[in-house]
Amino acid sequence: MSSLSQFKTFTGSLPLLENIMPVLFIGHGSPMNGIEDNEFSLKWAELARDIPSPTAVLVVSAHWFTRGTHITAMDFPQTIYDFGGFPQALFDVIYPAPGLPALAIETAGLIKTTSVGLDHDWGLDHGAWTVVRRMYPEANIPVLQLSIDYTKDASYHYELAKELSFLRRKGVLILGSGNMVHNLRMMSWEMINGGGYDWALQISDKFKNLILNNDHLPLQAYHNLGKEALLAIPTPEHYLPLMYTLGLKTEQDAVSLFNDKAIGGSLTMTSVRIG
Repeated sequence: MSSLSQFKTFTGSLPLLENIMPVLFIGHGSPMNGIEDNEFSLKWAELARDIPSPTAVLVVSAHWFTRGTHITAMDFPQTIYDFGGFPQALFDVIYPAPGLPALAIETAGLIKTTSVGLDHDWGLDHGAWTVVRRMYPEANIPVLQLSIDYTKDASYHYELAKELSFLRRKGVLILGSGNMVHNLRMMSWEMINGGGYDWALQISDKFKNLILNNDHLPLQAYHNLGKEALLAIPTPEHYLPLMYTLGLKTEQDAVSLFNDKAIGGSLTMTSVRIG
């Protein structure tokens, strides 16, 4: 079937839903969460049971940082092992969820801010598959990734996200995957099971208060939130997926937090559900 005919079939077979899908930001943490049963991964599985079953999942992962914007458009995305130093069991995992080229084409068409490249080489990196396989272990729901343009600032990504809002009406679960506080160079193995430096807890509280109060402008201008923010976000890739989640919030959407825990001193697993 050609891409165009796939597109027509896809859009024709997915009616607009009465209720729009929630949007998530997942603090994904260690790749080991993809194979271990712990408080974080078990919550991801519980969440999947609590929300409507999606027609597809679109992930914005911290680990696909590109020049320009791209979306995976292959029939069967590969499982990417973009990490090192972990047990072989993690490298043995294959998450065989299908892609959906028709959805990739539709999504690219929704984005007017920039041209979107249809990618056939990437796949599902660990920011995507370690989370989604815990939510949907049967791998029977199509999964796509949208890349993050590293040449753009947080406000750009926040506004681009709004152009994806129509997908929520089609039952697509849009999921940002990163960590709000993410400074691996300062991690403490003594606190790996729980605990945060004072600065990490302070900026985490500030982030959470702004999110719960629907005050997104300071979050877009995080460089102005003090030295704690600069320690929390030494590089932006793990923070920017949050912009896609927040940018999709409507006035009617409720906001809640889960997996709200600091680990390793300088990393938070705090996650957000919108809707």
